[in-house]
Amino acid sequence: MKKLAILGMGLCIALAFSSCKSSESAYKKAYEKAKQQELAEPQTAEPVEVAPTVTAPVEARVVESTPVATAGVRQEKVEVVSGVGGLKDYSVVCGSFGVKANAENLKNFLDKEGYNAVVAFNSDAAMYRVIVSTFNDRASAADARDAFKAKYSNRKDFQSSWLLYRLK
Repeated sequence: MKKLAILGMGLCIALAFSSCKSSESAYKKAYEKAKQQELAEPQTAEPVEVAPTVTAPVEARVVESTPVATAGVRQEKVEVVSGVGGLKDYSVVCGSFGVKANAENLKNFLDKEGYNAVVAFNSDAAMYRVIVSTFNDRASAADARDAFKAKYSNRKDFQSSWLLYRLK
């Protein structure tokens, strides 16, 4: 009985291998046939027409300007929770976090890069702001923000840095 079972198993295995082999060769034959047809067809490149572009005249628009002191600046009441020194009127914010540990990690990275970063807390928004530098005037802060963005042009998160005017 054991001999019959072993013989039956051997026959099943032999059939399994032979059936796989035939399907494999069928796929190979179909692939080769398609490849031959592709090579037999002449490849012609059709000319591509390029349509000329038409530009419309540019209209001049009058844009109302906002005062330089507050243009592009967020006003928030913040308190320093980590870092050396206080905040001046204008600050460059490079990160905002709901979790203090995340803000501290970014502050530590910036400290290693040579900045004296500060973490400030906005209780109204429940957000921790990571401040790279702080200034008395808006122009200096804007210059520092632009220089910071240029230095870290490969980091998308730093490209959204913004100016903060500290409310007292």
